[in-house]
Amino acid sequence: MFRIQKTHPRYESLIKREKLVAGIEAGITSKQGLIAHGRGEAFDYLIGERTLKSARRATEAAAALLLTAKKPVISVNGNVAALAAKEVIELSELINAPLEVNIFYRTEERLRQIKALLEKQGAAKVLGDKADARIPGIEHARAKVDHEGIYSADVVLAPLEDGDRCEALVKMGKRVITIDLNPLSRTSKDAAVSIVDDIERAMKNLISVVEEKKKGGGKENPLEDYDNKENLKEVIKEIVERLKSPSCLSF
Repeated sequence: MFRIQKTHPRYESLIKREKLVAGIEAGITSKQGLIAHGRGEAFDYLIGERTLKSARRATEAAAALLLTAKKPVISVNGNVAALAAKEVIELSELINAPLEVNIFYRTEERLRQIKALLEKQGAAKVLGDKADARIPGIEHARAKVDHEGIYSADVVLAPLEDGDRCEALVKMGKRVITIDLNPLSRTSKDAAVSIVDDIERAMKNLISVVEEKKKGGGKENPLEDYDNKENLKEVIKEIVERLKSPSCLSF
């Protein structure tokens, strides 16, 4: 990995880019994943590279949904594995949910590499290589899922998800939680809970909230008054307010 000084003003952002490049070299991420990350990074600039109040509200709802699910599953693609493998493994242990590798640009070699990375870092149960079921209404390779995992899950945490698969999962009756920096994406709009935040910040926050709720803390029933579409409108409002502030445009 290219050495980046911690004093660099873009340190965190540059480290993420290096992780993705290293992921390509390791056969985990795809070149197309770099483009997707760049698009998300642009939205991160708009939100000020911080966790918004709306994202914290969504995180509370997501934690409650995962903890009340009968069969939660965490979907992992190449970018998620490269950027937040440690966090998805920690969360999977907290909520007793298997990880399932599911990638758009699917090759068996990439799938094996991602699974091996997760297992090397301590994941107890990683699905995805069996792929003995299909999501109805999807023609590309992401339709392939594990019957024991995503296919039979009631709640799916699917960070950095593509819109058509999110829509198809919802049509199957699943509650989808996504992490997506673009509040205007089809995924954000179709999911039951959309956390508009950077994947690493979002996962760390989600782990913290889940831990708090397991101890009996936090908001009693955040799902009761949570409306995902209204929360996405709040994201847009927060972005607009930030862009209107004098400090945002000072050079």
